[in-house]
Amino acid sequence: MGLLRTIAIILIVYYVFKFISKYILPLFVQKIVKDVQKKYNEQQQNQYNDTSGKVGETVIAKKPIEPKSNKDVGDYVDYEEVKD
Repeated sequence: MGLLRTIAIILIVYYVFKFISKYILPLFVQKIVKDVQKKYNEQQQNQYNDTSGKVGETVIAKKPIEPKSNKDVGDYVDYEEVKD
């Protein structure tokens, strides 16, 4: 009796999983793909609207960072190692 019950449970789980993967899972994947596509299109539209300006106009968003030079360090002295 226990063996038949175990086989029946395994078969039921197999067919339920097969049904879910064949009919229900594609619906979830389609919804996720549509949401991602909608978000991507909104980002592209926002980017296109933000860059609208005169044709040929150059816009610099921020000033480049200039590297700091430390000229007050002193002179470089070349040395030789002396063996005692």
